[in-house]
Amino acid sequence: MSNPMDVLFEETFRIPTLPSIFVEIRELIGNPRHSMADIAALIDKDAGLTIRLLRLANSAYYGLRNEVDTVKRALVCIGTRELQNMVFCTSVVKMFHGIPEELINMTLFWKHSVGCGLMAKSLATYIPSINPDQMFIAGLLHDVGRLLIWKQLPKKSSQILLHAQSQAMILQHAEQQYLGYDHCDVAARLLQMWNIPEIISESVTYHHQPQESKKYFKETSIIHLADIIVHALELGQSGERFVPPLNPESWEALGLKSTMFIPMIRQMNAQYQEVIRSILQETPYG
Repeated sequence: MSNPMDVLFEETFRIPTLPSIFVEIRELIGNPRHSMADIAALIDKDAGLTIRLLRLANSAYYGLRNEVDTVKRALVCIGTRELQNMVFCTSVVKMFHGIPEELINMTLFWKHSVGCGLMAKSLATYIPSINPDQMFIAGLLHDVGRLLIWKQLPKKSSQILLHAQSQAMILQHAEQQYLGYDHCDVAARLLQMWNIPEIISESVTYHHQPQESKKYFKETSIIHLADIIVHALELGQSGERFVPPLNPESWEALGLKSTMFIPMIRQMNAQYQEVIRSILQETPYG
């Protein structure tokens, strides 16, 4: 018996793949035999990436006194992990153009996703043994399955959005009613195709039901909470009209105090506009 989700992944549709520049940068960063100069040489070949990197390094967020005018110096200033995050963000944003405006404003969608990524990164800094960069990527990708549904099934997606609105229903539940699966199921399959690390894919897959996470409950709980906070702050738009419900087990497991949230939100806001500007400019949504 075929999986109803197979229609999204049939050969008649073009499933987006990660661009070679990101794959090459990821391999260079992960290989101790390669130097910063090797990474800089690769970036220098991509004019658009070079411009974005220099713009980010010279942004108010880093507050450097002297202008950064070379890729190598920019890498020293922002670090290779920040570079990898920026390239990944830009790559993913470029993949999903052509989604009808009546379904979602893509600029607002990416503002929500970036906000979730930055909030997850900020949360992770307060929790021992959690990698903030991995949480940023997971937060950025938490709704990527929804994009594939909207891109491949625009008419049915419109019906789902209208049904969720008319019934005052969480959008994930409307997806399940109409499709037999939801955006989290789609994301799990897509991230596997992209060879995304399990810690990220599991955090995305179960971010609405973190209690179902098998290996990475705390990481999944971070994405769960970050999504709720960004919805409450009304940063961008994900297609969801309601603030998702909080799982009490996740809140308890993270051990956070309410007094932490003001500095967390300030930390996220300090980066938000600069990251949005670097990612969305020179993309179909900029």
